[in-house]
Amino acid sequence: MQLSVRRALFFTLVALTMAGMFALMAYALSDGGLDWVDGLILAAYALTLPWPTLGLWNAAFGLGLMLFARDPEAAASPISRLGDNESPIVSKTAIAICVRNEEPARLRRNLSAMLADLEDSAAHDSSLKGHVSCFVLSDSNKPEIAAGEESVADDLAASYAGRIAVKYRRRAVNTDFKAGNIRDFCDQWGADFDFLIVLDADSYMSAAAMIRMIRVMQAKDDLGIAQSLTVGMPSASPFARVFQFGMRLGMRSYTLGAAFWQGDCGPYWGHNAIIRLAPFIEHCHLPKLASGKPILSHDQVEAVLMRRAGYEVRVLPLEDGTWEENPPTLLEFMRRDLRWCEGNMQYWRLLAMDGIKPISRFQLVFAILMFVGAPAWMVLVGLFSLRDLIVGTAHPLFRAEAAGWSLILMMAMIFAPKIASSIRVLLHPAERRSFGGGFRFVGNLLLETVFTSLLAPIMAVTQTIFLGGLALGRTIGWTSQLRDDHAVPVSAAFNRLWAQTLCGIVATYLFAQISLAAVLWAAPILVSLIVAVPFAVLTARPGLGLISARMGIGRIPEETMPPAALAPLHLPALVAHGKSLVGQPIKAAS
Repeated sequence: MQLSVRRALFFTLVALTMAGMFALMAYALSDGGLDWVDGLILAAYALTLPWPTLGLWNAAFGLGLMLFARDPEAAASPISRLGDNESPIVSKTAIAICVRNEEPARLRRNLSAMLADLEDSAAHDSSLKGHVSCFVLSDSNKPEIAAGEESVADDLAASYAGRIAVKYRRRAVNTDFKAGNIRDFCDQWGADFDFLIVLDADSYMSAAAMIRMIRVMQAKDDLGIAQSLTVGMPSASPFARVFQFGMRLGMRSYTLGAAFWQGDCGPYWGHNAIIRLAPFIEHCHLPKLASGKPILSHDQVEAVLMRRAGYEVRVLPLEDGTWEENPPTLLEFMRRDLRWCEGNMQYWRLLAMDGIKPISRFQLVFAILMFVGAPAWMVLVGLFSLRDLIVGTAHPLFRAEAAGWSLILMMAMIFAPKIASSIRVLLHPAERRSFGGGFRFVGNLLLETVFTSLLAPIMAVTQTIFLGGLALGRTIGWTSQLRDDHAVPVSAAFNRLWAQTLCGIVATYLFAQISLAAVLWAAPILVSLIVAVPFAVLTARPGLGLISARMGIGRIPEETMPPAALAPLHLPALVAHGKSLVGQPIKAAS
């Protein structure tokens, strides 16, 4: 099927689905006629539709590929098999690890393991020797951390002298944050290399994955960026364990389906990706915002500019040796999410850029819609809870049956990517075993559904409050994260989540004024907000995380058969009862 036909089919299905959902909601509200409050409800509802509808059809396309394509990854993204060869490495590649006030111990652990893996690969493939160098690009402004980073780099440079070059560079001024960090590398050393593999402080890639990506780039001269499908690294945090399980399911079908219609206008997520340096240096200078502020979410803008220059941007939808660490607590997840939110909202000012492809322009709109739905949902909840006060009780609230179907279908769309991947897992014995067995998988799926149902309203209120502050000039900027497992005190949780709790209490009171049925309809949202503080505290307890790992709660394939590439990291999640499980299968539940 031609790419233009795929895109036409995808957007037709999305448009028809959105129209159908909108019509169903209009019918649900039309008992007794539509008034101006109904009009506001429908307008807010329309803003909630794009993101779940796009997710639904990405998942549907992905599921179709997983069930019926002989090679789903190649069908979705033709570049997926270009790296499956033994062609010699003839290009020069830099591996850049971008850090800012991160623990030097983590840098030492990850970088040491990746360099050892690369050296082992070079022993089996002589063409790799002399073609890969490593750069630690620091933007740290804490002297003690910078000293630790430099010590790590110096030690590794000495250890691998003559085999793999390791260089440390620290910028004195953190101009333009990470984008500026990469641009500074390009200005100093970009001309010396063909490709750049970009890693974050929490990124980890096996040598095999890096070599595959290098060979993909060598095989296709018009490929500007190849983005890997990055999965969560096994974690011992209760929050991250359940989150990583859900993300693993959601990303699989979603990425396959998206790659199927996005084609050469694919995503770039800013890490665990490989870039062709010459066109990146020439064409991917970030535009200046009228405000003078730097672009935070630089990655998708760079993908758009690379495509404008005539180079393809594609995803490698393979779960193949490329990982990242997920935030260990709800508070850290919120910190990361709000940084993305601020960055994506900057895209409003970039939609009119000249010469960009229609799909690239849509990618920017899509990134904005990722966060617009949150305040729209809050407006919906507010209008429903205050409706009687506005128009009086004589006006019927909604047609219960139609409203019920509207809610059921919306939930199905929201969970569609996870449902699609779960179908694939449950239909294949090897997949079930990789997740710890069918019973454990279903149990984890149910737990993750409850987890997401609690998390989503909390994040919706968080994003809504933040967007309101953003409109008034409040920003969050680029701050470092706490990546290690740690407990969250009740006081810290309350300081960050008191507004969410208050919203839940007030909304419960207002819905109770309508009827008990209204409270029951809104219960998933109300309960989530009211328990936000204990939810944050309990899901952060490291001891509970280790118990969860031993019980197989949130288990992902890397924990059933830990890959050798992760062995040097000695991850707590890969240790049970004090014994390393790396390289050993864990008995699966029946």
